[in-house]
Order: sequence, then structure tokens, then C-alpha cells
Amino acid sequence: MSKRMMVLLAAAVVVFGGVLGAKAYINRMMNEFFDDMPTPAVAISATQVSSDHWISEVKAVGTLVAVQGAELATQVSGIVETIHFDNGSEVKAGDVVMTLDSATDLAELKTLQAATRLAELERNRIKELLQRKSVSQSEYDQRQSQLEQAEARVVAQRARIEQKVLRAPYSGRLGIRQVNVGEFVSAGDPMIGLQALDPIFVDFTLPEQRYGDVHEGMIVTAHLDALGKEAFTGVVTAIEPVIDADTRNFKLQATFKNPQQRLRPGMFARIALNVGEERNVLIVPRTAISYKPYGNSVYILTPSDEQGEDGKPLFQVKQRFVTTGEARGSLVAIDEGVVLGERVVTSGLLKLSSGDMVTINNSVQPEAEAAPVPENG
Repeated sequence: MSKRMMVLLAAAVVVFGGVLGAKAYINRMMNEFFDDMPTPAVAISATQVSSDHWISEVKAVGTLVAVQGAELATQVSGIVETIHFDNGSEVKAGDVVMTLDSATDLAELKTLQAATRLAELERNRIKELLQRKSVSQSEYDQRQSQLEQAEARVVAQRARIEQKVLRAPYSGRLGIRQVNVGEFVSAGDPMIGLQALDPIFVDFTLPEQRYGDVHEGMIVTAHLDALGKEAFTGVVTAIEPVIDADTRNFKLQATFKNPQQRLRPGMFARIALNVGEERNVLIVPRTAISYKPYGNSVYILTPSDEQGEDGKPLFQVKQRFVTTGEARGSLVAIDEGVVLGERVVTSGLLKLSSGDMVTINNSVQPEAEAAPVPENG
């Protein structure tokens, strides 16, 4: 190899070696810079662990059911002659709701009544003759029997006519009629619904584990999606004595006063029953709990001497495992792991690790209510 080639090769080695060395030096300096660069504080919201008095609740869902409710129908077939009430009207027990055409039956009734009058005249005539001993007792008895049979036929005919009159069996509110005047209906065809609305039942179920916690006379609170945030109060009036073998639930029935008839059969209700004694609990918002398979935890805030770039004090967070209890709305009871007055992180948990520095920004706080209601509710 010539001397010139060796010089060129040496120069290339020096140049490339210098470039690689410079690059390695720059990378090392950049890594040291980023390693030494302080981690910016995470902005979070926080609140104090508070206390409240809670009574243990059992919650369920139920359905409103009329105390009395039925689809009214006639016992006989016929043509609708008259409808006496409008749809949705209030009726009293015994009010006539509809009548079927009974012209033929009324004519038959007159015939039977005439036959009864004739039988009575015959009986009276035979009675006079019997008193004069002109006829036998058996003939009088025969006329008396004929009169009674005629009277019975009159009663039966009146009953048939009455069957063509549809009456309200109890007081309540009518629904929407399913027939029109002039329409032929068969015996048993539903003609109009009738619901007794005050009071009204709420039927619901509970798991068998709660059978010993409930009893008749317990106060029941119901919230209905259809009626917004208003709460309605009733009383447990019946408990099914048998546990359903398929679901392991048992049925309860509560009675609610309904003078304004705002509660209607078929409505969906959220039920709450208070069981047990009132107790003091420590509570935090649901958003303060970090739920993990290996255990639930919260981040506790501790003051530090450091300040952020904006001059606000910094806090250090420490993850602490807790035992959670009953949840109500957006609040959770903590049975173990926190102390009254400690500050916990309520938002930004996914960005945190134990030991991180944080700043508090409570301009927006998560919801923390035991019974939250949507704004459109």
C-alpha cells in the first residue's frame, strides 16, 4: 500500500471517529440534562375526608301496580247501544259504563210479566174456591207452584237484561274504550280498562339474604324516572312468605298514597329501605378511589416546602390502600385507611404515582352528592 493511501485512510479514521465521538458526547449530555430536569408538578383537584351519618340502605327496583285493576267486559254477547262515560273519566262503584241493546230481552220480560199476572189471578181464584171447599188443596198447590215459576222466570229475565249493563265494580279511572256504539261484542271481550289509583302498590323483590332485615310497616322511599327528583314515601304492607327457588329472591309490596293520581300503574320505581341503626361514616367522592384488582387505594396529600413556577405551594402524594364500604350516589364510605380531615386527590389519578409532586386546582370539582340528580331530571 502506498504512503498516500495510508495517509488518506488515517485521515478518514480520524474524521469519522471524531464525528462518532461528538455524537456520543452530545447524546450523553442530552441524557444527563433530561435526567436532571425536574418533573413538572401535576395539576389535580382535592378534597378533605369528611364524615356523615348514614343509615344502611337496601335498594331495589319495582313496578307500580293498581290496587284494583281490570279490563271490564260483559257476561253476554250483544250490540253496544250506549257509552255513558268519556275515555279517562272518573267513575264510582256501581256507575253504568256501557249498555248493550236489550230491546228483545225487554219485550220478553213484558211477556213473562203478563204470564205472571195471569198466574197470580189463577192462583187467587183457586184460593177463593178452596176457601169454599170447591177445589182440592192439590189444585191450589199446583196454581201456587205455577205462579212461583212465572215469578222466577221474570227474575231470570231481569238478570239477563242486567248482564247487558256494564257497571264499574269499584271506584277508579277509566282507560280508553276498545269498542264503539253499534259494534257487536262477544261475552268476555274487553271493552274498557278501569284502574283504582289511590292508594297504589309498588311491587319489588329483594335477595333472600335480606329476608331478616325487612318487616311490614317499614318506610319505603321511591324515586320515579318519569317524575324527576321528587321522592315518594310508602309503607311495606305485604311480604311474600316463599322464596323463589329459581332466583333466590322474595317479593314485597309497598302501599303509597296517591291522592293526586300522579303515580300510575306500570311506572318504573327505584326503591330504598332503611335497615339498621344510624352510624357515622367517613366519606370521599367516588373519583378519589383508584379501583384495581389487587386493592382499592387513594392518594393522600402531604405539604412540602417547594413551590411551583407560579408560586403556588406543591404537595406530595402518597398512595394508600383503603377498605371501601357502602356507596351512595357519587360518594363512597371508607371503612379503613383514612382519617377525618385528610386531603385526598379527586381527579387526575391516572397521571399519578406515589411520591409525585402536585399542585391543587379546585376550579372544577367532581360531583360529590349522596343522591345526585341529572340536570334534565
